[in-house]
Amino acid sequence: MDKDERLPVVAICYDFDKTLSPDDMQAQGYIQSVNMNVEEFWQKSNSLARDNGMDTNLAYMYTMMQEARGNLILNKKALAEYGAKVALFPGVKEWFKRISDYGREVGVVVEHYIISSGLKEMIEGTDMAKNGFFKQIYASSFYYDEKGVAVWPAQAVNYTNKTQFLFRIQKGVYDVNDGRVNDYFAPDEIRIPFEHMIYVGDSDTDVPCMKLVKEKGGYSIGVYNSSSSILKDKVYKMIKDDRIDYFADADYREGHELDTLVKNIIDSISTSNKLRVKHFKDVNETRQYTSQTISEQVANVSEPNKPKIGYNEYARFNIEAFAEAVRQTTMIANKMAQPIWLQEYNRRLEALAAFFNPNRNM
Repeated sequence: MDKDERLPVVAICYDFDKTLSPDDMQAQGYIQSVNMNVEEFWQKSNSLARDNGMDTNLAYMYTMMQEARGNLILNKKALAEYGAKVALFPGVKEWFKRISDYGREVGVVVEHYIISSGLKEMIEGTDMAKNGFFKQIYASSFYYDEKGVAVWPAQAVNYTNKTQFLFRIQKGVYDVNDGRVNDYFAPDEIRIPFEHMIYVGDSDTDVPCMKLVKEKGGYSIGVYNSSSSILKDKVYKMIKDDRIDYFADADYREGHELDTLVKNIIDSISTSNKLRVKHFKDVNETRQYTSQTISEQVANVSEPNKPKIGYNEYARFNIEAFAEAVRQTTMIANKMAQPIWLQEYNRRLEALAAFFNPNRNM
């Protein structure tokens, strides 16, 4: 087994627009190429959504297809080229490798995920995606006809359905069409517990994910553009509304506030995991000891050299030790509330019942 496969995994999930990039990706090349200004495009898109009871993400994707007619061929290549030109906050390009390397130093594997209402095809055009820094990119995307031209939305990711991707990450069920995301997973089947998740976002569209991660024991961080006082008002509100744990300037360079904060969180997760490993090691040792004690009591029933005494006398001889062992098991079962302990407890009760069965052969 590879060493990394034995290490705990930390998932850092990012929004994209105004989290990793200072502006909406569509406003950094595409809108200008269809001879519209940014305000005009979003006004048309939002009006379409409002007037038709339409999802705002479906509306902007429809508007993109409509406005491309006669101006450009809207295909994956064109969208990737727009993505390659998207501006990024300071330090973003170096961030992912540096944070992953830091995780290994402290004994965890760091994985990076994008959960965005922006376009997957544009995000795939960025240097970070091309270099393979993202474990998964969950974002809106187009369906393309036989000529490779965008004709229909394939995925539309909005602020509410973003949360499904957190559960996919938690369970390791990455395919967007894999229905197992709704299945029950036992604790030992969970790939990345919420306690090992960090969500980084900037606005109201990230609130459901931020709230979910925070409530489940993970860490939510609001980022803001230090050049905009309005954006900092948003993180103030998210703190007041108990949506996030922390906020920081969207400056991803080494040694800056966000870098220090995320490394501190990774340190905390690493330390908690070491304590958890120690705890379960001690629990396992206790379980083995208790199981051995019970097994010895049960084994006494069928030992070949045991003297042939009467049933009642033999029962009185063993009952106190046997009952004490069952009592210890009950205490641990109640404390741990783990199915494996409850199964063991039931097994031992059955053994006790069989032991005192009047019809049992002595």
